[in-house]
Amino acid sequence: MHEAINHAKLAMLFRQEFLLCNVQKGETIVLLSDLGARRDYVSAAFAAAEDLGADAYEMCVNAMPSWTKVGVETVGRCKGTLDAIKAADMLVCLHIPLFTRWLKEARDAGTRVLMVIDGPDELEELLAPPGLKEAVVYADQRLKRAKTMRITRPGGTDLTVQLGEYPTMSQYGYSESAGRFDHWGAGHVHTFPNEGTANGTVVFAPGDIIVLPYCRYVQDEVRLDVRDGFIRKIEGGLDAKLMSDWLDGNKARPDDMDGHAISHLGWGLNPQGRWDAIALRGADPTRHHAGARCFAGNFLFSTGPNSQGGGKRTTKGHYDVPMRDCTVTLDNDVIIENGRIADEKMRVMRVAR
Repeated sequence: MHEAINHAKLAMLFRQEFLLCNVQKGETIVLLSDLGARRDYVSAAFAAAEDLGADAYEMCVNAMPSWTKVGVETVGRCKGTLDAIKAADMLVCLHIPLFTRWLKEARDAGTRVLMVIDGPDELEELLAPPGLKEAVVYADQRLKRAKTMRITRPGGTDLTVQLGEYPTMSQYGYSESAGRFDHWGAGHVHTFPNEGTANGTVVFAPGDIIVLPYCRYVQDEVRLDVRDGFIRKIEGGLDAKLMSDWLDGNKARPDDMDGHAISHLGWGLNPQGRWDAIALRGADPTRHHAGARCFAGNFLFSTGPNSQGGGKRTTKGHYDVPMRDCTVTLDNDVIIENGRIADEKMRVMRVAR
């Protein structure tokens, strides 16, 4: 794996991130690792915490969650571990804790959580630029007020959903307040559609990104027929076959349609993210977690679980597809036009790094 960064800078990067996270002298930080965690991240986090006067220790679990294996109760099954995390001020999670029960308990107890799962050069490039938090918070509030969302694009995409049943979620790349979860490198907002309200057509086009479960650009058109909240038909060539097989292969039973349900929908605002990163750095599934989802102006389409928003679906049939060049409207207000953010308050200047 090629990582264009001087690894000696890692401790400085973690210190910058911890400052954004408002790490204070005397606070306790838990570093949650697993058998596959990067040891250089552990060392860098220790050094940064020490420099800021915080106390840190590592908790290593015997599991390796990933985007294709989410919801693993790594902490919840081990006696005493959840209590320790709930007593800490901040958790730095070096794997994916999403869709777990213990994560909600930890946040409800006031522990702030930072997920760190991207490559060192990505951590540097995607570090939240000035103004990103303000733009994301503004977008979060606008999405929260919306009752309908419509997504269109030349080529056939025309999807409408109703909103309000589930909360709006946002990430701006750092976790500085009690109970907050964030992902270093992120910068996007999303919510889940009201149950049964998603209707229309979604067409993936060459250049869209399948970032979960694969890491690849779409090669050929995929046409989805969406009715009453579920994908009813998937048509196309290789990419359609990959999608069908993945969703069908994760069914809990023959009539299980949870993986075909429309899941979180939203858009990216981080100008540090690059659509062409896969072309530049290769289709490595250990990379592009934040950058592919957050590049400014993308529309992030997904299928599958909604438990993170308080729903009941916990399927492993999860598909994330950042789409280019879409137009997104909220209650007839254009938020993104042809892949470009239309609302000036959501625009952030890119920082050269």
